[in-house]
Amino acid sequence: MKEFFGLMKFGSKSALLAAIVNTVVALIKTAAYLITGNVAMFAEMMHSFGDAANQFFVFIGSAFSKKEPTERFPGGFGRLVNLVLLGAVLIVGVLAYETIVEGIHHISDATHSEDWFWLNIGVLGAAALLESAVLYKAMKEITEHLPKEQTKGLKIIPESYKHVKGANPASKLVFLEDNVAVGGALLAMLAIVISTYTPFHSATGYASIIIGVALIFVVGRIFLDNAAGALGVADVKMQARMGARILQHPQINDIQDLDVIKEGDSLHVELKIEVDPKMTIAEADDLRDYIEEKIKENVKNVTDIIIEFDEDDGLPTWNKALDE
Repeated sequence: MKEFFGLMKFGSKSALLAAIVNTVVALIKTAAYLITGNVAMFAEMMHSFGDAANQFFVFIGSAFSKKEPTERFPGGFGRLVNLVLLGAVLIVGVLAYETIVEGIHHISDATHSEDWFWLNIGVLGAAALLESAVLYKAMKEITEHLPKEQTKGLKIIPESYKHVKGANPASKLVFLEDNVAVGGALLAMLAIVISTYTPFHSATGYASIIIGVALIFVVGRIFLDNAAGALGVADVKMQARMGARILQHPQINDIQDLDVIKEGDSLHVELKIEVDPKMTIAEADDLRDYIEEKIKENVKNVTDIIIEFDEDDGLPTWNKALDE
């Protein structure tokens, strides 16, 4: 139990914040739905419960992924967060289906009502503000490696969308889910206004379907990303950057092979370099220390580095690999 609570401090802070906020928001929306019976509020209620469950799973998974390797699991637990997310998307998938079905039922049985208008608008407006705060937290995590001037003020918004692909799985999930959460709340508010003050009384049903479809998109994106992560996906851009940096050392003649594998939000590096066959063991050991130091100095979250040496064969293998 002591180890469990010790690992919790390494969990994703944005996921924990998002889980707490979405739990509170989900309970508020539930109360509003039970009072008003509004289908757009139902969609948002289901959405918030799904997000809260997902993000609690992500927080726990990201914490346990930092557990040190054991004799039974010498490769560590980096990919655990990917496996947790693969399970978590099932919850959102079921809730997305229920949201779409409820929206379809409402379209076929829409009625005009001005009851509880301001309660619905107030709850959804408050939810949008709270979820915007969580979204901003995720944006900060995604762009934390960038210079402060580049993310100052509103600049953080386009930069977060630009760099979301390279974010760790937990931050990416929170970012995607809260984009849909904020957008869904605003869409639900608009649908309530339209259904209340125009003849288009089924607007909330259509809004429910759109929110459900958006949830399915998030499920698909998260599933594909984390299926690749669970299998061990290569970070091709990082490989190119790392290879160019390594080749700058005068004693490294070529790179036979370089793999940078994502394991959760950590990186595993395997490197095979070509050197002068006359190099001594002491020189090779110093070169190994230099490479490890430079990689960890310039790249975050590198858990382990495996370096092999081979004699120079005179062929430019690394440049050929980059061209392919």
